[in-house]
Amino acid sequence: MDIRSQISMVFHLDKCIGCHTCSIACKNLWTDRKGAEYMWWNNVETKPGTGYPTKWEDQEIYRGGWEKNGNSVSLKGAGKLKGLKNIFHNPYLPVLDDYYEPWTYKYEDLFTAPEGDDQPTARAVSLVTGEPIDVKAGPNWDDDLGGSIDYARQDVNLKNLSVAEQEVMFQLERMTFFYLPRICNHCLNPACVASCPSGAIYKRGEDGIVLINQQVCRGWRMCVTACPYKKTYYNWHTGKSEKCILCYPRLESGQPPACMHQCVGRIRYLGVLLYDADRIEEVASTPNDLDLVDRQLEIYLDPFDPKVIEAARKNGIADSTIESAQKSPVYKFVKEWKIALPLHPEFRTIPNLFYVPALMPGMASVQDGIYEESNTQFLWGGIDNNRIPIKYLANLFSAGNTDKIVDVLKRLMAVRWHRRQTTVGDVAPEIVDKAMGEINLDGDTADAIFRLTSLATFDERFVIPPAHREESIEMLENTADVKGNTGFGFKERPKRGW
Repeated sequence: MDIRSQISMVFHLDKCIGCHTCSIACKNLWTDRKGAEYMWWNNVETKPGTGYPTKWEDQEIYRGGWEKNGNSVSLKGAGKLKGLKNIFHNPYLPVLDDYYEPWTYKYEDLFTAPEGDDQPTARAVSLVTGEPIDVKAGPNWDDDLGGSIDYARQDVNLKNLSVAEQEVMFQLERMTFFYLPRICNHCLNPACVASCPSGAIYKRGEDGIVLINQQVCRGWRMCVTACPYKKTYYNWHTGKSEKCILCYPRLESGQPPACMHQCVGRIRYLGVLLYDADRIEEVASTPNDLDLVDRQLEIYLDPFDPKVIEAARKNGIADSTIESAQKSPVYKFVKEWKIALPLHPEFRTIPNLFYVPALMPGMASVQDGIYEESNTQFLWGGIDNNRIPIKYLANLFSAGNTDKIVDVLKRLMAVRWHRRQTTVGDVAPEIVDKAMGEINLDGDTADAIFRLTSLATFDERFVIPPAHREESIEMLENTADVKGNTGFGFKERPKRGW
């Protein structure tokens, strides 16, 4: 076993209110400068919808991520041979219009316009060219438009749903949408790292954060193509690629990332997972897409297992990091309670950002044109009657495996029934017992899920391992080593060039 530690995250989608405070916190801290105006390292999308950049999930367009290749995997649209062929013309690279052309307003016109009968206006001008433009799109152009023809019905995740299943989502009384906040997943098998010809992108050994060395980057932009989540960006001003750095300067000082600290809905959790690096290729090359989630969860190890602890210590993982892994809220959501799933595991990057799927609120019904509120007995309906089709959620979070989604939603529903009975007492005990028994959930575990979901303190949501100064010194010393050893388990520095 090659045990390493990985900073991982959980986003609870039932708690996201779509306020974009996280996006603004990140924008003000990291991308408020020339060349980065269009970048949103953190963005919040409305689902169903096409997202940012447009249709980023459709790898027939962008060719991101990995594909099965015999007993292993290979990059879909990048790599040495493919990169050489596309070095001067890359048809899979998103262009500015796929994001949006950033703009500001020529406010001086409000003061310098000649006197006249009409109210002067501030015309939109491009932040890239400085020329006047007609605004056609923005970073959240399809925000909240859950039933729009132009955006929601173009969602890639609707492709396997029947017409009837799709129409259910757009009926007036059932119309619904939810928010999907996204940042870099800091994957275990990052396609961006594998695609970089310059070796500028690397994964930190001490915590697994994926970073881009700005001095080494040559702006090939293969990382933009390779990342299936489109979370690497090209800075047109500096000629370098940039991405989310998970606010590692904040983590090293014991603070959570800015997007998580500022989150109004408190949907975000951060913690450490221990994993076996020897199994990365095996997991990434899982033959059947439907098994990808289970195989990925197997790579994360029990931080309480004495054998795991011993192997982790031998690999240089500090006791404080192991203790953080034992207290990790991410481990509870992902491994213990099994209610958080990765986004698009079929991309085979083994992402470390997990989502608790949205379990829609109580739904009324329309009969004979009369809008009827649900009574307590049918307050949340059944899983099969979920306002968002199971297939749609499966396309997002389980590579099409509907059984995984049903299991998660049953767990979430059982917690709701249990807490309703505990706090209000108007639910028949047999309903609660049936819901809890179907997924073998006991009352203490249900209360623990409720506690961490609804009442968790700051320290419970963010369990950040202490930074070790000696490791930083070792990294700097080893980086300068003539043998090219970079420390933290990475034997050699990536070679420049092809």
